[in-house]
Amino acid sequence: MIKKYNPTTPGRRQMTGYDFSNLSKVEPLRSLKMGLRRSVGRNNQGRITTLHKGGGVKRSYRMIDFNQLDKLDIPARVETIEYDPNRSARIARILYLDGSRSYILAPDSLKAGDRVTSFSKTGSLAVGNRLKLRYIPQGTQIYNIELQPGKGGQIVRSAGSTAQMLAVEDDKYVQVKMPSGEVRRFLADSMASIGQLSNQEHMHISLGKAGRSRWLGRRPAVRGTAMNPVDHPHGGGEGKQPLGMPPKTPWGKKAMGVKTRKRKKISNRLIVKRRK
Repeated sequence: MIKKYNPTTPGRRQMTGYDFSNLSKVEPLRSLKMGLRRSVGRNNQGRITTLHKGGGVKRSYRMIDFNQLDKLDIPARVETIEYDPNRSARIARILYLDGSRSYILAPDSLKAGDRVTSFSKTGSLAVGNRLKLRYIPQGTQIYNIELQPGKGGQIVRSAGSTAQMLAVEDDKYVQVKMPSGEVRRFLADSMASIGQLSNQEHMHISLGKAGRSRWLGRRPAVRGTAMNPVDHPHGGGEGKQPLGMPPKTPWGKKAMGVKTRKRKKISNRLIVKRRK
């Protein structure tokens, strides 16, 4: 649910925010929390290598279990649904029958008191449960999918995202429709969680003012034409000037109309249908 603000200031007029009323009012678990030092776009020499990064509110990292392989077939109860500043989706703190706790990505409609389990074989298709792709029926919504069995979920992890199970090809591969519309093969022994991720309204949030971007660690993006010649190939000139060249990056490489990606054969082999 999105929260709207009264237009008490120009920055507040267009601003929307999150309604945190459905989250558990608890502090993050200390044993599953650690300090986080961000690179803010600098390398080991302190030089800027990635533009538009820096500053931001201090965060602590929540250790998310994207794998859940060490707790196969052990039921767990959802204790809390919490906010995580490091990701767009919400997270759930779960308590296993053996007494251990961990954080997992929280799907939509999961609430405190629900039961979740990571199954080694076939099992219940309740929201939040985790199974191998070979045991998930056609048409089921899934998220947090493994690219390689045992490595942990790597894709479909952002707020509101979900993929759809399409078909089991053979004993080795299954087909999954990605959020982008691309149809892709996955190894049948890869794990995935059932459901759609929480916080679906995330894409509709309006920051409202530049300062809120700064809180998130995003610095302003400045046009090359507004810079001096020493700072950018497009810089310099009296007043507003044309580029005088094909568009370039700040480091002098061609910026438009040039293919820069090296397509890996292994990836192409697994794509059944392109998103475009």
